[in-house]
Amino acid sequence: MRGRQYGDGEDRTLLELGVIADDLTGGVKVASLLEEQGVRCPVATSADAVEGLPGDVQAVVVGRKLLSRPAEEAVADAKHSARALFAQGAKQLYYKYSTLFCSTARGNIGPVAEALMDMTHTDRVLFCPGRPERSATVYQGRLFLGTDMLHETPRRYDPVTPMTNSNLVEVLQSQSRVKVGLLNHDTMRAGKAACERYLAEQSAAGVRFFIVDVIDPGDLARVAALAGHSALVTGSDDLPVALSRGWRNVAATEPRTLLPAAPGHAAVISGSCTPKTSRQLARFEAAHPVFRIDLLKAACDECGVLGEAVEWACARLVHGPVGIATTTDAEGVKRAQAELGQEGASALADDLLGRMSRALHELGVRKFVVAGGETSGSVIRSLGIERLEVGAHDDLQGGYCHRADDDPVSLVVKSGSAGEDDFIDVALERMRMADAASG
Repeated sequence: MRGRQYGDGEDRTLLELGVIADDLTGGVKVASLLEEQGVRCPVATSADAVEGLPGDVQAVVVGRKLLSRPAEEAVADAKHSARALFAQGAKQLYYKYSTLFCSTARGNIGPVAEALMDMTHTDRVLFCPGRPERSATVYQGRLFLGTDMLHETPRRYDPVTPMTNSNLVEVLQSQSRVKVGLLNHDTMRAGKAACERYLAEQSAAGVRFFIVDVIDPGDLARVAALAGHSALVTGSDDLPVALSRGWRNVAATEPRTLLPAAPGHAAVISGSCTPKTSRQLARFEAAHPVFRIDLLKAACDECGVLGEAVEWACARLVHGPVGIATTTDAEGVKRAQAELGQEGASALADDLLGRMSRALHELGVRKFVVAGGETSGSVIRSLGIERLEVGAHDDLQGGYCHRADDDPVSLVVKSGSAGEDDFIDVALERMRMADAASG
């Protein structure tokens, strides 16, 4: 569990960090942040794809669809990923979830963490959501977005994980069997020794999970110092970078802003219905054609709608990028959910867009921009992609990735809320630049 064994006896770099991400887009972002620091970190889309890592890899992310799954399914999936990472010699396990801790009383963050805690034989686990550099902070166990507590923001009305309680100790306790406590900011600022004493006292009293207050980047460094030798740590995007400062190679590789070429057509696939994605898609649509799938129509005739979309795309791809979208406004979302149910509408959209991506690939598309975390996972699975190289985090928000094989494919994936209004244009241009750089 502490190192990898090679049949040829070659001594290679140990896998310092194994990350289990509860959605693929978030996993790609973590990898991109590590790549920005010169840490080579591919993304595997399944536990089986972790095998055969190159010798220069110090970290790897297994990006899975866990967030919206029933707890027992998510636990089994995460345990399978953990076993694969241990088999590759991972020294430390990191369970990655949303910056905003998108989870409710029915959520699976607690159950997954309990299972991983048992597997790593640890008696306490730190939880470090939030991202101070993006104004997502935790104070006294409450999650703030800017100056507003999370339940005061539009996240309260999220259709999948409505965050109606900003007290993360209470949220995590509602889905966990073990006792949940708080490592507050005053204790954090008192230093590592004070934190260790407090954690030991609370652990003796039966507390196993600790929400950690984090209000600035310096707090992340303190958490990393505290958790540097822990077998299991949990949190959002930035903590793995802080953890890596304890082990990453001083002769790290140059961050990559251009990945290998993927010659072929380009397409945009959008399943997110956030206002930000809607603005991005509208900007793209001002210059390029977009086929908008009506979910209610598709629910009655999936094959007919897909056939129409494929025929439409086939006639237009030769002239430039095209878009395929289930993106709609708030009223459209309400209508679809009223007819199909909340989960039914989301599942249908992602299934249709995944199947459409496969059809576009058959039409010669090799460059994809995908909007929506769940949609991105569906597209990547539908394309049969098992492992991705990842570009360094930059203005593409950490979503630039590439499958390198005999049939290369490049993607830029994003969550619904990520990116500026010109995100799609910038993403397409980056992939075109990669093609040009290859000669």
